[in-house]
Amino acid sequence: MKSVERHKLKENEFARSVAQARNVVEHRRGDVAKIAIVLIVLLAIVGGYAWWKNTRESKANEALASALATYEMPVVPIPPPAPGSPPPVPQPGTFPTEQEKLAASLPKFIETANAHPDTTAGMVARFHAASILAAQGKPAEAEQRYKEVVDKAGSTSIYARTARLGMAEAQVAQAKYDSAIAIYTELSRDAASTLPLDSVLMHLGRAQARAGKKEEAVRSFTRVVDEFPQSAYAADARRELEETKKAS
Repeated sequence: MKSVERHKLKENEFARSVAQARNVVEHRRGDVAKIAIVLIVLLAIVGGYAWWKNTRESKANEALASALATYEMPVVPIPPPAPGSPPPVPQPGTFPTEQEKLAASLPKFIETANAHPDTTAGMVARFHAASILAAQGKPAEAEQRYKEVVDKAGSTSIYARTARLGMAEAQVAQAKYDSAIAIYTELSRDAASTLPLDSVLMHLGRAQARAGKKEEAVRSFTRVVDEFPQSAYAADARRELEETKKAS
């Protein structure tokens, strides 16, 4: 077949396709219009949801940034006043003690977490609130906040794993050793976890020692010494291993 004839054949096929498409549109003009309206509505919904989500995330991030700004303010102790002088005032943008800084930061993190519960910023705020409560010597409240992070984040996220580590620490502080040991043990066996295994094993050994489970503690400390000889925990693990053996 000559090239000219092939070209004409293609033109005829294209023309027939266009004609068929035109006939379908003309005969089903109403259906096409309905489909177009549905698509426009769907696009509007998707666009509106994206705008709402971006706005919500933006507000949550702003609230978290405000809380973090307070949390990260430096601590500058107030010097004693000179004889005959009035008491000095704190420097602007500082706190005289760590406890005062934590007390000022905590309500901001809680407010952010409660106002934006289903955002990443809200989850981070909840985690910071939990760590502050633990530092303030309120382990029961800290445990509850850590649990909320785990429930919100899902079991496999780094937020959930880190929060579970915090939960276990809060449980140890309440002498809830069996629960803490169960968490540490599970975390130590989680092959997908990004938590440092030497740190988890060290916490596990200490919880086991405090629970009176000396043999289990010896095994945990031994793993730190044998498997992580260069770890920052290695020296403590050797010392606590010897102390646990002597107490057995």
